[in-house]
Amino acid sequence: MRVIRSPGAVSAWSRALHREGVIIGMVPTMGALHEGHRALIRAARLSCDAVVVSLFVNPTQFGPREDFSRYPRRLQADAALCRQEGVDLLFTPTAAAMYPRGFQTAVTVHRVAQRWEGALRPGHFAGVATVVTKLLALVRPEILFFGQKDFQQVAVVRRLVNDLNLETVVRMCATVREPDGIALSSRNEFLTPTQRRAAPVLYAALQAGRTAIRGGVRSAGRVLQIMRARVAQEPLAEVEYLAVCDPATLEPLRRLTGNAVLLGGIRVGSIRLIDNVLVRGQPGGAPEA
Repeated sequence: MRVIRSPGAVSAWSRALHREGVIIGMVPTMGALHEGHRALIRAARLSCDAVVVSLFVNPTQFGPREDFSRYPRRLQADAALCRQEGVDLLFTPTAAAMYPRGFQTAVTVHRVAQRWEGALRPGHFAGVATVVTKLLALVRPEILFFGQKDFQQVAVVRRLVNDLNLETVVRMCATVREPDGIALSSRNEFLTPTQRRAAPVLYAALQAGRTAIRGGVRSAGRVLQIMRARVAQEPLAEVEYLAVCDPATLEPLRRLTGNAVLLGGIRVGSIRLIDNVLVRGQPGGAPEA
């Protein structure tokens, strides 16, 4: 496995492979790799000739009161996982390399980024969109791999790629979960044992909403009541948002007649947790997840 820190060097590496007709898959990460990242790398390995993993804790997507300084950084362990999975290139740039002195450009995606995480974390998705645009320009992957846990992030990147006519396919892979249902996340390690026992309530609430829809509930308001009631059973959990949305636009729905995504964000203590569940259905028919 090759490790590159320079944006110029990774661009040269990519150009050389493209001249040979190599199909590049990319897994963009902020490090602290876990089994969810491993699943993305394996999906890329199956679909592509060469796999790039970027490891960059992007400062522009953290707010002033967020956990940028606390975000776990463990390059050696992350590199070991990448070697185990046959990654061809690990790209580990510095913030100074990605945002050199005089850097002035930001990429903004509007409507799909405004609600939910976007409302709670002003500027977050502009940071995501900007760094993803830079990574796509440097690596030029044919396929970009993301996990479903960050559903709104995937929607933002898909909008970005479509609007700017970028020649990359955005592929979303299923969320990897612990046995109790909690979605794998680097932030889980900040939970105390008591908080960790409370954390699965978010996924339980989303499942309760999906079960209600499968059972014939068509009112989004009623689904929201069911999900909120489930979270309320856990005293340590505080709802930031629960939503029943169109999966493409992330606009809230009033009636469920087709596909939907159930989104949720909660706090357990000071730790934010997000998750989602897709519900698939046909107009007038019984939905199926």
